[in-house]
Amino acid sequence: MAESPTILVIGPRWVGDMVMAQCLFSALGELHPNAAIDVLAPAWAAPLVKRMPEIRRQVDLPLKSGALEFRMRRRVGRLLRGHYDIAYVMPGSWKSALVPFFARIPRRVGYLKEMRYGLLTDIVALPDDVKRRTAQAYFGLAQGGTFHAPKLAVDTKNQAALLGRFGLEAKKFVALMPGAEFGPAKRWPSDRYAGLARDMMEKGFAVALFGSKNDADVTAEIATLAPGAVDLAGQTRLEDAIDLIAAARIAVSNDSGLMHVAAAVGTPIVAVYGSTSPHNTPPLAEQRELVWLGLSCSPCHRKICPLGHLNCLNTLEVAQVAAAVERLLEMPAAA
Repeated sequence: MAESPTILVIGPRWVGDMVMAQCLFSALGELHPNAAIDVLAPAWAAPLVKRMPEIRRQVDLPLKSGALEFRMRRRVGRLLRGHYDIAYVMPGSWKSALVPFFARIPRRVGYLKEMRYGLLTDIVALPDDVKRRTAQAYFGLAQGGTFHAPKLAVDTKNQAALLGRFGLEAKKFVALMPGAEFGPAKRWPSDRYAGLARDMMEKGFAVALFGSKNDADVTAEIATLAPGAVDLAGQTRLEDAIDLIAAARIAVSNDSGLMHVAAAVGTPIVAVYGSTSPHNTPPLAEQRELVWLGLSCSPCHRKICPLGHLNCLNTLEVAQVAAAVERLLEMPAAA
């Protein structure tokens, strides 16, 4: 194999997972210092991947979420023939291994997962204790190197322009991320976020609400209950959210992609957990607080509460999260 291999990584399809994927990218860069590393991912991931210095470029995979689209995967694979020495397949699905197979990449590395014999050439053992620990599982595919927490680059010029545009001042506002693409069993109720927002504004902080267009109904409800909060849901690009969250004094989030973004830009983060576990997908931040009731029915890892009560989040009071915020605020602000 070449001393400076060209590497194709088949990336994940969620924001948080793509952030955690940097644990693999940095390990591969350490193991192969002169390698060219590309990522095959949906177009939405491009702004995120550009903030990772380990990556040379993103290769767009124009597929609908969850779709097999066998012919498209074969077409993309054939277009990539002769360009790569190694492929690392991060998702566990059978279909995720098709592109590097059709590309005839000599080494195709991944976990067995959906019985991918033949599609992969190097099957990596997946220890039971890391099966749900996403960042550690991704790092394990490298089979060497050093584990580093994700660290996204920040565009300070774009950041300054955005702060001016939305009337925010660096390190004097709190970023709240109340959405969760996974489902309602990850979302702390809107009225609790609104109570926290009012508490923060009473303490002299501005409050900014972040999310995609899909979160707009939730953030609008919070903004109504907490007059003065700046609702940015659907008004920022992914790269804008990265830069603005990096300017926040502190962030509060459900277990979501933006939670991992906050950790990766060094913003102190309070992470609220419901149906998932903070032991599996914690924000990899130096300054963090993990708030989880740890009920007997948790974690169930369901999108919708199977018991119908969602007590893991509905019984979590504002005071408990506010106390976690206060503990982080007592620490020196990040530079």
